[in-house]
Amino acid sequence: MAEQPLWEQIGSSFVQHYYQMFDNDRSQLGSIYIDTSCLTWEGQQFQGKTAIVEKLASLPFAKIAHSITAQDHQPTPDSCILSMVVGQLKVDEDPIMGFHQSFILKNISEAWVCTNDMFRLAIHNFG
Repeated sequence: MAEQPLWEQIGSSFVQHYYQMFDNDRSQLGSIYIDTSCLTWEGQQFQGKTAIVEKLASLPFAKIAHSITAQDHQPTPDSCILSMVVGQLKVDEDPIMGFHQSFILKNISEAWVCTNDMFRLAIHNFG
């Protein structure tokens, strides 16, 4: 079996690390963002590490578990990595819901950080 391209390895490792931190202690997610990072969470915009972590830490649930269904990663022309994740999540005692999340990862000072993060629940409201 051929070895995965480097961007696949980095993207997959990031996704595993991100959701492990998110499920166990969201307040630790600040380590993957920088001051110019952007988050779009269900249409709401947040910029900067502090604003992003405040948003994620304030989400109104006690426990969450993510299950990743699929993930895709691509190198970008400017040496970043675009990652797209599709999965399901379980929050407290709520029903399981689908979600989509995309990340742009950039290598800054020998560390991969998330410069852009977009999240949406996969809920269809046709009303």
